[in-house]
Amino acid sequence: MSQDNKKSTKSAQDQSELDPFEIDFLPQFEQGRGPRTPFVNEYGVTIGDHDYESDNSPLEQWTSDTNPEVMAGDQWVHPFKDVGFQSAQNREIFEEGVAPQSGIFTHADKNVAAVTDEATTSKKNDEAEA
Repeated sequence: MSQDNKKSTKSAQDQSELDPFEIDFLPQFEQGRGPRTPFVNEYGVTIGDHDYESDNSPLEQWTSDTNPEVMAGDQWVHPFKDVGFQSAQNREIFEEGVAPQSGIFTHADKNVAAVTDEATTSKKNDEAEA
């Protein structure tokens, strides 16, 4: 059996053992990720069990006073079982080792993250006129 056939057979076996929300991570992306099994985060919500309706979840108790920041952070993402891994870009990175392209989220001709002297002067002028 050729190397390609062995690799293809192994990959097919690995894929059949994967959770529906998992991808076939390259070995370098499996190390140090965290648990493969579901875990309970600091809010008492089980992450990684695919039951997205949890009584303890801020999503189920949302009010106008809820700060969306409570739903941000790694404690809400399972290191192996996340629907976001299914995107084409993430599959290329984690399954094929294709490095992400730099500049993908930048503006073509403006650095909108930097405050320029012109912007500062313009803002001061606007405030003075008000």
